[in-house]
Amino acid sequence: MIKKILPAVAVAGLAFLLPNLAFAQDVAKVTSAGAGWGHLSAALVLAIGATAGATAQGRAVVAACDGMARNPGAAGQIRGIAFLGLVLIESLVIYTLVIAFLLQGK
Repeated sequence: MIKKILPAVAVAGLAFLLPNLAFAQDVAKVTSAGAGWGHLSAALVLAIGATAGATAQGRAVVAACDGMARNPGAAGQIRGIAFLGLVLIESLVIYTLVIAFLLQGK
């Protein structure tokens, strides 16, 4: 039960903590380069995207191996579909990297 609640509590804590820090900044201290929140948001986007992608890829590989073990005759078809799924999952992680670069402003 605690494993299901802990990620939700962590995300909720970040959602309540980060806006308060952003509004607490003094206006006079902000330079032309900005307050540096782009770097933090880019890091968070990459961390969440990489974690979700790695989890999804791990589950996809486990499911493909399980399917090939149950039905060795369909291993070729399962392998092809698994590779296609892995490529699509990895493309989402690459999109996350592009979004992080856009947030960072480079």
